[in-house]
Amino acid sequence: MKPLSLSDLMSLEEYSEKRKSFRSSVVEHKRNRSVQVGPNATLLFEDRLTIQYQLQELLRIERDFDDSALEMELEAHNRLIPDGNNWKATLTVEFPDVEERRIALIQLSGIEDRVWIDAGENDRIWAIADEFLVRAPEEQTSKLHYLSFELDDSFADAVKSGCEFSIGIRHDFYNYSVTPIAGDVRESLLEDLD
Repeated sequence: MKPLSLSDLMSLEEYSEKRKSFRSSVVEHKRNRSVQVGPNATLLFEDRLTIQYQLQELLRIERDFDDSALEMELEAHNRLIPDGNNWKATLTVEFPDVEERRIALIQLSGIEDRVWIDAGENDRIWAIADEFLVRAPEEQTSKLHYLSFELDDSFADAVKSGCEFSIGIRHDFYNYSVTPIAGDVRESLLEDLD
């Protein structure tokens, strides 16, 4: 996918006018790119549209970006757009109760390194955590992680030719999988591959 550039972003005024409809289309788009893994973890597979939305919202909130700061944000966020040989995802770990969340984030330390995908006879592919965010203290994990699944040709070819694939998390305190990834989510992820 082509990276975002300054010319792809709407001005604050234009975004203000289009925000409601843009947001609505992005929410619908995200439904086809989200995978719930167990009761407390969700993977949102990012693409150009989801990242553009993140940037537009960041600009709307911050309101005061010079070109150099905006270029830095573009560079950081463009790392979250798949390049045709990978899937990029945001892992969100959610526990509604504050005390339960505090305990769970300590127990789930390292969960970002225990997320996988597999397809057919191919080797399991483990996510690579791209932690350009400020990390939580070492004794606990964060609620949010950016992940990259670097796909080899064999894996990508298998998936494109119709092989079922699964996504899961294998952690001592959180062990769930989704098999197979199907329907609109599958089709949406296939569009990310060359």
